[in-house]
Amino acid sequence: MSGHDQLAHYLCELTSLLWKLLLPLLFLCVLLVAVLVLLVLAVRFWLQSNRSVRRARDGRPTVAFFHPYCNAGGGGERVLWCAIRALQNRYANINFVVYTGDLGVTGQQILEGARHHFNIVLPRPVQFVFLRHRLLVEPGLFPHFTLLGQSVGSIFLGWEALTEFVPDIYIDSMGYAFTLPLFRYLGGCSVASYVHYPTISTDMLSVVRERNPRFNNPDYISNSLFLSAFKVVYYCLFALLYGMAGSCSDLIMVNSSWTLDHILSLWRSPNRTCVVYPPCDVSAFMDITLEEDGDRKCHSIISIGQFRPEKDHRLQIRAFKKVLDRRRVGLGEREALKLVLIGGCRNQEDEDRVLMLRGLCQELGVADRVEFKLNVPFEELKREMGEATIGLHTMWNEHFGIGVVECMAAGKVILAHKSGGPKLDIVVPFEEGQTGFLADDEDSYAEAIERILAMPPANRLQIRRNARQSVARFSDQEFEACFLAAVEPFIGTLER
Repeated sequence: MSGHDQLAHYLCELTSLLWKLLLPLLFLCVLLVAVLVLLVLAVRFWLQSNRSVRRARDGRPTVAFFHPYCNAGGGGERVLWCAIRALQNRYANINFVVYTGDLGVTGQQILEGARHHFNIVLPRPVQFVFLRHRLLVEPGLFPHFTLLGQSVGSIFLGWEALTEFVPDIYIDSMGYAFTLPLFRYLGGCSVASYVHYPTISTDMLSVVRERNPRFNNPDYISNSLFLSAFKVVYYCLFALLYGMAGSCSDLIMVNSSWTLDHILSLWRSPNRTCVVYPPCDVSAFMDITLEEDGDRKCHSIISIGQFRPEKDHRLQIRAFKKVLDRRRVGLGEREALKLVLIGGCRNQEDEDRVLMLRGLCQELGVADRVEFKLNVPFEELKREMGEATIGLHTMWNEHFGIGVVECMAAGKVILAHKSGGPKLDIVVPFEEGQTGFLADDEDSYAEAIERILAMPPANRLQIRRNARQSVARFSDQEFEACFLAAVEPFIGTLER
C-alpha cells in the first residue's frame, strides 16, 4: 500500500471513529433540546391554565404593570399612576394589577402615597402583587457587571411575578426589558413597555471608548486601555441582548425624542414605537403667582430630583459654591442666596448619598446655604417652588426631565443640562421667545446663575411667562390622550 493510500485509509478510520463518538453526543443534544422545548410548553400551558381558571372565575381581563419601586415617589411613578388612572376611566371592565417589591407597606398605603406625592387619586382600587426578591435588581448587589447582573436579576424577579399572577396584558413601566420575552413566550401575554431611559445607549459606549470618567465609568477603568476595551466589548454584547429582549414588545412607548433615537437604534422596531411625553402636573403649579421678583431679599435656587448618582447633585453644589465666591462682595451678598435640594430617597444607598452630599457642603463651606428636603409632601414642594427664583437641573442626558417641566410651569427661570430631553424637547423656544438656559459644567452653570440673577426683573418675568406657556404640551390631559391613543389598538380588544 502506497503512502498516499495509507493516509487515506487512516483518515477514513478517523472519520468513522469521530462519527461514532459524535453521533451519541448529537443525539443527546437533540434530546436535550426536545426536553427543553417540552418543558417550556408545559410551563406555558400551566401558566395559561392558571389565567384561564382566574378568567372563568372573575370574568374580567387583567392588565398588569411591572413596577418594583412603585412607592418611590419619582417621575416614573407619576407615569404609572397617571397611566392606570387613564385606563381605569376608559376601560370599566378591566382589572389592573401592579407588581411591586415594596414589602414594608400595604396597597392602601401605596395608593395614599400616590395621592400624597402626586395629588393622584385612582377611580377604583388596584390589586398589588408583592414580590419578595426585589433585592435581585438592586444595583448594590452587583458592584461589577451591574447592568448584566440587574438584567439577570430582573428575569428571576419577573418569573416570581409571572408565577404569582398571569395577566392578559403585561406592561413594563420601569425599564426591565428582559422580562418582556418571559411574559410573552412563557406567559402567553401581550406585552408592552414604557421606556423612560434605555438601559444602555450609544452615549454610554462613547463615554467608555473615549475613556471619560463618569459615575458609571470610574477612574480605574477610564485610566486603563485594557479595561476600557474589555468594557466596550461587554457593552456591545449587552446592547445586542438588550435589543433582542426589547424587540419582543408588541407596543413600545418612549418618553422623549432622545429616548426614541436610542430605542430605535437598539430595538429596531419603528412600526411599534411612538413618543408619549410623560405627564407633568403643570396645572398644580399654574396658580403660583407670576410677578416681578426684584424686591426679594433672598433668591433661592431649587433642584427637584431623586438622590441618584446620575442626577449629579455634586455638580450643583460645586457650581453654587463658585457663584457664592464670585458674588462675595460682602456678607450681605453671600447671605442673599441659597440652594434647596428636594428629592426622594428610594433606599439606604440614596440616604448614604445624601450624607455624602452634606459632607461635601461642609467641606466647601456652604452647609449653611444648602438645604436638603427629603420625601417632602406635595404642598411643601409647591411652597418651595413658589419661593424660588431659579430651577436647577444637572443630569447629563436626562431622558426627559419632569422636574424641569414642573419648574417651568411654576414660573421659575430654568437652568438645565445641555443634553437629552431638556435640550431637545423642553427648554426650546416658544413662539420665538426664550424659555430658559442650558449649561454643561461647573463654570457654565455658575455663569448662567450669575447672568440670571443680574437680569432686570422684567426680563426674567418674560422668560418665566414663555416657559409657563410652553409646557402645556406636557400636561396630564395631553399624556392621557396620547397614552390612550397608543394603547387603544392594543388593549381595546380585551373588552370585545
